[in-house]
Amino acid sequence: MAGETRNRPTVLELCAGGGGQTIGLEDAGFECVAAVEIEPIACETLKSNRPMLQVLNEDIRHFDGDRFAETDVVTAGVPCPPFSVAGKQLGKEDDRDLFPEVLRIIAKVRPKAVMLENVPGFASAKFSVYRNELLQTLRKLGFEVGFGVLNASHFGVPQLRPRFVLVGVRKPFAESFSWPIDRSTPLTVGECLQDLMAENGWPGAEAWARRANNIAPTVVGGSKKHGGPDLGPTRAKLRWRELGVDGLGIADAAPSAEFPEHASPKLTVRMVARLQGFPDRWMFAGRKTAAYRQVGNAFPPPVAAAVGAAIRHALSGFDVHQNRRTDQLLNTALVGERVGSTAATVA
Repeated sequence: MAGETRNRPTVLELCAGGGGQTIGLEDAGFECVAAVEIEPIACETLKSNRPMLQVLNEDIRHFDGDRFAETDVVTAGVPCPPFSVAGKQLGKEDDRDLFPEVLRIIAKVRPKAVMLENVPGFASAKFSVYRNELLQTLRKLGFEVGFGVLNASHFGVPQLRPRFVLVGVRKPFAESFSWPIDRSTPLTVGECLQDLMAENGWPGAEAWARRANNIAPTVVGGSKKHGGPDLGPTRAKLRWRELGVDGLGIADAAPSAEFPEHASPKLTVRMVARLQGFPDRWMFAGRKTAAYRQVGNAFPPPVAAAVGAAIRHALSGFDVHQNRRTDQLLNTALVGERVGSTAATVA
């Protein structure tokens, strides 16, 4: 086992959050050598699930990265509010914009590849100037770069969750990189959660599962500036209602045997985690609100695994040219372009 670990490419994670990216990259065959995260509660989650992982409770503004020089890959899920439609979209004028810090660390670490993710709004025309500056900086650092918007539901996640993903790969590895194409059909919300809905004896679980016959809308994690956990803005709550879910909060437990058979239950943190692609074994530290925010703000593990696998194939020299699709997949949120491209698809 030790030999297998030494042969795995290594990853330094920045803004690691509650572990979605960690799980995905491990599934893709990487060894995560360190995870940097500013939130203490998320660090507790990482430490409790991965006791051997070096978890650094630090602000990346004060992280130099020198001790991790030559790590194979640097990944980062920088804060979303500067680019989210739910905020003011101030971009680089927002003091929460950490892309410059990530670039500084990448320059010090000198990895073979980078993977950055954010909200889909970062792929919009509004941020084209800033995005191009980011791409140019990465090119100057020696990477061939591409980006796109990937939809989690195309990777088996039962949720409509588009995410901006940028990948940069150095030569000669870039020639072997191809964006992942996964057309797997996700479970419906009902299929995914029926057993959890029934675990406390609720007699309406089976009928509810038949009603919840579509994938979920995008789960929204929120921030400390807002109130307790719920399932998103008004439009999202209406979609949850169509699925038989009460989106006005998160439950402490699954509905009991006394819960009205035809009522709409709330989801628990564990249920939402499953809709994000987390395995049930992954436990979240903190009380309900803190745990839910970790889940809602996560990069879905199956998406991280798919992109990570594509990067790992490139770093190992695996030729995936025969699997490349160069046509744009219109009306989806999936990219089929080479790393050298900067074309984003329409979500």
